[in-house]
Amino acid sequence: MSRVLVTGAAGFIGSHVVDRLLAAGREVIGVDSFTGYYSRDRKLRNLEPALGSDGFRLIERDLLDLDLRSLLAEVDAVVHLAAEPGVRRSWGGEFDVYLERNVRVTQRLLEAAGEDGDARFVYASSSSVYGPDGGRPVREEATLRPASPYGLTKLAAEELVALYGRERGVPATVLRYFTVYGPRQRPEMALSRFIRAAIGGREVRVFGDGEQVREMTFVADAVGATLAALDAPPGGTYNVGGGVRASVNQLLDCVRRTLGIPVEAVYTPAVEGDVRSTWADSGRAARDLGYRPSVTLEEGISAQAEWALRESLATSIA
Repeated sequence: MSRVLVTGAAGFIGSHVVDRLLAAGREVIGVDSFTGYYSRDRKLRNLEPALGSDGFRLIERDLLDLDLRSLLAEVDAVVHLAAEPGVRRSWGGEFDVYLERNVRVTQRLLEAAGEDGDARFVYASSSSVYGPDGGRPVREEATLRPASPYGLTKLAAEELVALYGRERGVPATVLRYFTVYGPRQRPEMALSRFIRAAIGGREVRVFGDGEQVREMTFVADAVGATLAALDAPPGGTYNVGGGVRASVNQLLDCVRRTLGIPVEAVYTPAVEGDVRSTWADSGRAARDLGYRPSVTLEEGISAQAEWALRESLATSIA
């Protein structure tokens, strides 16, 4: 595969995928509409390494407005990462946004992929499709019971991927990421908020009692699984977990230890749709994709904290 289309290219995971593809010698077309979920400047900083590469082309457009058939004719594969994230905001009046950006966009891409017929398609889904894990590792064939409108839209998009695979022959793979963290993480995510609070000497808000447990996946490991999926036979659905679980309180303690800064936590009511536990069985990805997460939680949080300190310094100088 010499040329890959990456949607959501300026985002957290997308920008890392772009960097890794370019490092592997592949050309990349990145599409991003720079939605207002967080700042445009921050997303452009995510893309700084890629923007200096001759192998990268950025298209700043909404996927709902692009001629996707012509675009897909230029590429050998698609990594579809563009989405509207977030459990909390998906309730209520914002749901139309989630339908547009998570479901309709995916359908348009698949329609174009079905017409093109050749481009490999990797869809970035989420552990949110499972809902509560029942206190044990979940396998891909587990019952899917999303606990939020966000999770429901990701599941709907998965069903579209399966449909276009069966009926239109789109060679597609689904990856269910479990709580990805690391440098460039979105600002509203827990670790980002904890680290910024520590650097700024502020208290941090924790939703619920902080005993919610998450399977944590370092971004470099998630990206490795994504690139492996491009080269593996299509048709599978895979959990992508980091092999380590931690409570929200433990994450905060790790931030305190890493930065050597005390951070006071203020506990607020739990968020609707925020499950108590996520736990991945990534055995299928290990078997089929050769996926072996290698970054420990301490290493990953240290890397994210170092990036956040550099980011804080750069923005304060600017």
